[in-house]
Amino acid sequence: MTTNSLTLARCGIKLANITNIAGLGSLLLLASCANTPQNQTTQVSNAPVSHVLEAAHVDADKLLNRITWGANASSSQELRAAGMDRYLEQQLRGRVAILPPAIQAQIDSMTITQRPFDQLMQDLETRRITAEKQKGIDDTLGKDYQQELSRLAKEAATRSLLRAVYSQNQLQEQMSWFWMNHFNIHNGKANERALLGDFEERAIRPNALGNFHDLLRATVLHPAMLRYLDNDQNAVNRINENYARELMELHTMGVGSGYSQGDVQELARVLTGFGVNQNPDTPKMKAELQRLYVRNGIFEFNPQRHDFGDKKILNKVVHGRGLPELDEVITLLSRQPATAQFISRKLAIYFVSDTPSDALVSKMAQRFLQTDGNIPAVLRSMFESPEFIASLGNKFKDPMHYVVSSIRLAYDGNPIMNTGPMLNWLNMLGQQTNGRQTPDGYSMQESAWASAGQMAMRFDVAKSLANNNPGLFKIDNQPAPPRPPQPALVNSPYVKNWANSFSVGTQQALMQANSPQEWNAFFLASPEMMRR
Repeated sequence: MTTNSLTLARCGIKLANITNIAGLGSLLLLASCANTPQNQTTQVSNAPVSHVLEAAHVDADKLLNRITWGANASSSQELRAAGMDRYLEQQLRGRVAILPPAIQAQIDSMTITQRPFDQLMQDLETRRITAEKQKGIDDTLGKDYQQELSRLAKEAATRSLLRAVYSQNQLQEQMSWFWMNHFNIHNGKANERALLGDFEERAIRPNALGNFHDLLRATVLHPAMLRYLDNDQNAVNRINENYARELMELHTMGVGSGYSQGDVQELARVLTGFGVNQNPDTPKMKAELQRLYVRNGIFEFNPQRHDFGDKKILNKVVHGRGLPELDEVITLLSRQPATAQFISRKLAIYFVSDTPSDALVSKMAQRFLQTDGNIPAVLRSMFESPEFIASLGNKFKDPMHYVVSSIRLAYDGNPIMNTGPMLNWLNMLGQQTNGRQTPDGYSMQESAWASAGQMAMRFDVAKSLANNNPGLFKIDNQPAPPRPPQPALVNSPYVKNWANSFSVGTQQALMQANSPQEWNAFFLASPEMMRR
């Protein structure tokens, strides 16, 4: 048995399960079980905002791999020009990013960009009702309606991926994904496929590096969340607790943090009347209730469905008065020490370690409370901690990080024209965009993704990219380009220099590559590319 075969055996992978592996070195990917950090030289910046990272001699490319979706030559140049601490500060501020023209043109051409959200949803509702009336007689309209929902969902996923790959504002894009996962919504329920794009664009992304209170409030008031967690069915004397429970259990305080079943029931009463209205008409009601009615697009607060009695949540009395009750409760929940701990731990798991220390989480939580939920302040306290610095290069990539970081490295400067292959890879790797059925979101821990089967599929992705996947550059309904851009890997001085810091085993495998394509595949499948 060869050394590489021994690696296979340790990972529990059967050779028969892996097809088209060319060359001995190809098996190096299976050393995903390995824990090989990357070593890169650190550049000194000028005029830093803070000296913490530079004083700690942090590896610049390792830092880049953690606070972005993946290092490449362009982002490395930006970081080195600004200096690590200033670059981090720029990322925390979430400045407006200018996308490459070809990428921006793709986004600008989308229906979700061009059509006002409320008009789009009202038109879809008309189509749904018409299709329902024809059901059993002519199902064509129903199929067309479902196809349109799927098309809109693909647009939303594509927009998110394009920004993740090409935006200079990388931390904002990562945080948008993090919060989308935290406030998870499944695309398979009702018409959520049409709602997700707006949920990300108006509720999540503008607040991803803002204040947690504002972020939480925006999610509560968005039709996508209200529909996903059944709050559009929550009305006085017909209480539905589903959203209230997840709001405390998953979105703010966390399980076992001190709230009771009674608190959940009282919160559900506060949320009565918060729903979705895809009809252009306002419901009829008495004049004294009409003045309390609120409509924003297809979001609706309907006072006829609201419980106006007083409530008691976490020992605080909330006087019944309609929509303003929500702001009082959002403030109450977002200022809970349990919420600060829960959110801080989740951020630390995403950015630092599967098992962050209690000391780090407590420090972040304290900052959360001191700043009233200022997300950049909490992140800064984490990024400048010794625990974060020591963790660089060791966090295992989930599928999204693996796919996006590979694309960023391979096609730095070359705009892809079709995210279809990326979406297929994410499906194949078990992390479909907005595909998590349960509201807890995808796991960010290594044990969820570091299986032998996952590594075999990642190698297939690496091979596809290494062989210059033409689908990435083929516009739908048009012929594929005769010569799509080559991935900038073996021919990139940046990548070659990076590879020099890889483990001896990885470098030996790269030396055994029989072609540039094989070298590219071995690099993308290396243990070092599995970590960030």
